[in-house]
Amino acid sequence: MAEGIPLNDEDRIPWLCALHVILRREDSFRQDAILACSALKKMYRHVLVSGTSAIESNQPEQPGENTALRILFVHLDGPTDVIAGRLEKRRGHFMPLELLKSQFDTLEPPSAPENFITISIEKSLPEIVLEIEHAIFQGEAFLE
Repeated sequence: MAEGIPLNDEDRIPWLCALHVILRREDSFRQDAILACSALKKMYRHVLVSGTSAIESNQPEQPGENTALRILFVHLDGPTDVIAGRLEKRRGHFMPLELLKSQFDTLEPPSAPENFITISIEKSLPEIVLEIEHAIFQGEAFLE
């Protein structure tokens, strides 16, 4: 990305599988975890939840297999021009402004039955954090 070349599925899948392993480890120790990443496609989010079984079968895990992780996806949504303005202000970041269009072209916003909330990036940071906390602590995020 730093060279202005967008990542593809082959670039992202091993990284997402490694993140799943980390999340699985934290879950096995009954630790809560926060992970920030651009899981732009539904398949990417499925890999985070289910690991390599998401790739092998492209189906949800079957009973008796490792259970899928319970993850709340927070989709930060906003207008392209606002995001472009923020990218222009960054210095020394690996994500160049030129790749923003490719990110939006790749984006598959979360939808049911994924466990997610959508929050506008035009809200203040404290408002965004409060919405996330509310979703987690009010049980909206992990309804059985």
